[in-house]
Amino acid sequence: MSGRMVSQRLTPLMRKGLLTRQAHFYGSRTGGLLRVDNVAIRGRAWPVGASSIHNNHLVVRNISFMRILPRLAIKLARIPAMFGGAMIAGLAYLQYQATQAGNYALDIFKQAGETASGAASNFLQGLQDVAAQTNRGWQKAKEETELPEWMQKILRLKEVDESEGNGSGGGGNSPKEGQLAAATAGAAAGTAYAYDETEDSGQQLRNEADDDQMMVLTRKMIEIRNILTQVGQSNTLTLPSIVVIGSQSSGKSSVLEAIVGHEFLPKGSNMVTRRPIELTLVNTPNAQAEYGEFPALGLGKITDFSQIQRTLTDLNLAVSGKDCVTDDPIQLHIYSPHVPDLSLIDLPGYIQVAGADQPPELKQKISDLCDKYIQAPNIILAISAADVDLANSTALRASRRVDPRGERTIGVITKMDLVDPARGFSILTDQKYPLRLGYVGVVSRVPQTATLFSRGSGNITTAIVKNEKAFFSAHPGEFGPSADVSVGVPVLRKKLMAVLEQTMARSLAGTRDAISQELEEATYEFKVQYNDRPLSAESYLAESLDSFKHSFKAFAENFGRPQVRELLKHELDQRVMDILAQRYWNKPIEDLTAPLAEPDPLSDLPKADAENLYWRRKLDASTSNLTKLGVGRVATTVVAGALQQHIEQLVAQSTFSTHPYAQNAIMEACNGILNDRFFSTSDQVENCIKPYKFEIEVEEPEWTKGRENVSKVLKDELSACDAAFKRVEDNVGRRKLKDVMSFVDRVRKGDVVLDGNGAGGAGGFSSALLAKGREGIFLRDRADIIKMRLLAVRSKQCSTLKNKYYCPEVFLDVVADKLTSTAVLFLNVELLSEFYYNFPRELDLRLGRHLSDSEVERFAREDPRVRNHLDIIKKKETLELALQKIESLRQLEGRSRSTRDARGERERETGKERRGWSIF
Repeated sequence: MSGRMVSQRLTPLMRKGLLTRQAHFYGSRTGGLLRVDNVAIRGRAWPVGASSIHNNHLVVRNISFMRILPRLAIKLARIPAMFGGAMIAGLAYLQYQATQAGNYALDIFKQAGETASGAASNFLQGLQDVAAQTNRGWQKAKEETELPEWMQKILRLKEVDESEGNGSGGGGNSPKEGQLAAATAGAAAGTAYAYDETEDSGQQLRNEADDDQMMVLTRKMIEIRNILTQVGQSNTLTLPSIVVIGSQSSGKSSVLEAIVGHEFLPKGSNMVTRRPIELTLVNTPNAQAEYGEFPALGLGKITDFSQIQRTLTDLNLAVSGKDCVTDDPIQLHIYSPHVPDLSLIDLPGYIQVAGADQPPELKQKISDLCDKYIQAPNIILAISAADVDLANSTALRASRRVDPRGERTIGVITKMDLVDPARGFSILTDQKYPLRLGYVGVVSRVPQTATLFSRGSGNITTAIVKNEKAFFSAHPGEFGPSADVSVGVPVLRKKLMAVLEQTMARSLAGTRDAISQELEEATYEFKVQYNDRPLSAESYLAESLDSFKHSFKAFAENFGRPQVRELLKHELDQRVMDILAQRYWNKPIEDLTAPLAEPDPLSDLPKADAENLYWRRKLDASTSNLTKLGVGRVATTVVAGALQQHIEQLVAQSTFSTHPYAQNAIMEACNGILNDRFFSTSDQVENCIKPYKFEIEVEEPEWTKGRENVSKVLKDELSACDAAFKRVEDNVGRRKLKDVMSFVDRVRKGDVVLDGNGAGGAGGFSSALLAKGREGIFLRDRADIIKMRLLAVRSKQCSTLKNKYYCPEVFLDVVADKLTSTAVLFLNVELLSEFYYNFPRELDLRLGRHLSDSEVERFAREDPRVRNHLDIIKKKETLELALQKIESLRQLEGRSRSTRDARGERERETGKERRGWSIF
């Protein structure tokens, strides 16, 4: 035991007058463990509670195992004492051998002239002296120490005593017995030496256990707080956080970065922090990496804190210069083995005067934003600089408005190294602005490295703490243990943990009652509005997708070859009408000039010569136009358009009608398949109808069928003409349209001569009215021609195939029917079948397995009704989870209290034992 430790032991006893005996020490020749022959002891040389081993212990030069033996003895007390003692004795014996070997080596260098035999004899003599001395010391320790019975049984002291009594003395024992005695004495000496540190070490372990327990409780309550933030912004459903406020130059960011250990907050010359930053620190003791997460952004784990700083800067600068600040918070979670479990909120710093490029109301906006967050039950961390008088501290003034008694405010004084130590001490002990939680002085600035190498991106807490210790230890009178002030970032971290845990614990009961009430209301609403029907985003998407697939299957069963044939035939009938209008019927009237006389008018066709080349060439040209118009492309376009239209109708009739994301996905799937098959299908159809471009054979049944079909088509065309004429008449007026048509007819016949072309109007009619008159005449003449051709098709002349040149309408209809029949065969195989097979599978890919959870959630919430349903379910589940967490926290706290009570009881009992057994 060192002199310093002995003096610390004896000083209080001497003050009390309890030490009445003195111990006399004499010099030792060999420095043995116990030199009984050199120590004069009368009775008990040490008072009760003091160590019975005096300071004439084994002295080891340089490195000694005796410094670690006490801690090893404490650690090995849990295993059988015999094995622990044997291990300690072995270490003591190795220590002795190493010391003697070192002394022997020094003697060789100092006494080079001595012979090897002399050195060996000295070495053996030293072993004998140590063995004898160890034996005497052990005997004395046994006489003065009353070991418990279980210890005596383990060490078998009776057997040792018998063996010693039968022997010739300590010095005459065998080498093995001497080594055993020396080792055992070393173990006993080490145990006695460690007695003074046992209580301190045990207390340290208990303090560490309490800190760990407090961290666990705080972490659990922070988890509950994070859960409650998902429910809503109700003040009754929140647990307190630590709100950090201070002016822009007070060192607020430096304090937070010192707690975290990294520079991660946005910095800049102008106002950078424009949004509250909800910072959640999570201690991960077994983790190797430190990383941060932005839960609302989904960026994953970010291990580079400079990237976190850039992200925070971008999010803050995204606030418009017009607003400058907003109450929309940024959530940031940091996981590290070097951070405590804390929940912090960093707010924009107070300003005195708004800048030229800032709105004049910015100062008030920041004040209002801070007042919103520093309301009870939140803890206020008021940051003030040491070089600014506390009377001028903006943070303290703001905290006193909402916390006039200072019961939930922690004062942090930064930049302590910028003021005189006496001034810093007076600030920390200030009584003008008392705070129940007190003040903490810090030097949180990161020290600048003077070396050629930068500090890198490592943890900066160690550097900050080292810098703080260097400063505060240089002024022990003001900042030492006797000064009774709190200084340093580690002290601040512990205070924050303790205050947050206590404040959360006080708020937990009220929060639990509020959660129970909210849960009852949510349960009632869920039962009344939704009949307790469970729903999730995944199940809703699956049900919607299955329902849509069933409707698509019904459509596929009803849309086959007949429907495709009808669509394509209708399209080709319109093309036939266009060709007839282009080559046989009248043309639109472009101006008021007289029309040219036709050499072979259509009205003369029934009376024309059967061998007339004019009408033959006209029909052949019309047929060529029909077969070469690109039937493959037209047919594929018609069918693909019909499929798209039907899919749109199915979507409009399904639950996907309120989901834009799903609508886009479905139509993209439909268009993608049709686009992939479009060109190959149109090429196949075009190749199959190629023979009809050179020769077309028509049979009588086909002619009869075409004659019936074209009659219907002409009737439809006549109805379309009449409808168009009726619209013009309604637009102009019947009487006025009749007058303008009569005027146009007279001009075209030459009865009325115009000055000019009538572009600016003529006959008292405007140019627009004259255009309507020309359109009316065109529709009237077209209707007359269709009526005439309809009578011709029904005539006996068109009843036979031989007169096809007299009946071009019938022949073109037969050709269109042949083209339709051929095209439908390949459309069904190349397009419809492929579409019906691939479309459901494409839906599964786009709306099924490959969607992430966030995409599924976003899809379900597009429907307001589903969103409300999901919200009430999520609220109910979240409240239930919060109650479950609170209950588990109460159980954990109860077990912790029981453990502390049991530990206190054991300590009281152990204290009684210690009074009777001074070694332990």
